[in-house]
Amino acid sequence: MSNREPAPLGAASGSVRIPKTAELVAARLRTEIVRGQLKEGDTLPPETTLMEEFCVSRPTLREAYRLLEAESLIQLKRGARGGAVVSVPDISVAARYVGLILQMSGTTLDEIYSARMVFEPTCARLFTERRTDNDLDDLRACIDRMCDITEEDLKTNRAPEIWAELTGSFQSIITERCGNNALSVQAGVLRDIVTTHQKSALDRGARRKGTWPAYRRNLRSYEKFVSIVAVGDGVAAEEHWAAHLRSVGKILFSGGVGRASIVELFS
Repeated sequence: MSNREPAPLGAASGSVRIPKTAELVAARLRTEIVRGQLKEGDTLPPETTLMEEFCVSRPTLREAYRLLEAESLIQLKRGARGGAVVSVPDISVAARYVGLILQMSGTTLDEIYSARMVFEPTCARLFTERRTDNDLDDLRACIDRMCDITEEDLKTNRAPEIWAELTGSFQSIITERCGNNALSVQAGVLRDIVTTHQKSALDRGARRKGTWPAYRRNLRSYEKFVSIVAVGDGVAAEEHWAAHLRSVGKILFSGGVGRASIVELFS
């Protein structure tokens, strides 16, 4: 249970035109979640308590719940110990909504990857300049898991998930721990879209000749990156990561694949 303090509905600065009461209730609860008054895992007070606090009916409160659930800010659990539980949306939530906007504007995979080339190398430099021993350990642990993958593994039906999951974990460490939340979120959204394509591309080409050499090259590039991070050379890390992304892009988007709209990717 949370330690939230009730406040009058609509107690906010400035005048706001409210089309529906449920939206106002959702806005109040959303603010409390964003400000940390309600934390992940907190259970909201019983419906009867919130109905009395906000002076609303049960249908109105449940409509507010549906709005927050659609934003991945709460989860509704059933049963005797059920209720509305606060959750924190991950980067995939942002990627889904941004992906919809990009699809509607006819954005291509090339454009997505070009934007990624702008954000991620900068993240790599910032990450290197502030990395901790724990960060290095996590990168090395990720590489150790990659080293456990064999050529036979990459011929199985699980190859796309194995490869995409491990590379995604490695990249997430770099962007999520770079120390700049704005860059981290932008890079994460773009990476999530590219990873969706990567899974699709690897699924189509998992059994093609040449997958294993490409995997080994990718692994060596990661190992070199870690060695750069270990000595704290941010400029070199930025340059290496940019070169790494260019190399991977040539493989992922060969044959004009990059000119395809991401509508095809998510449809």
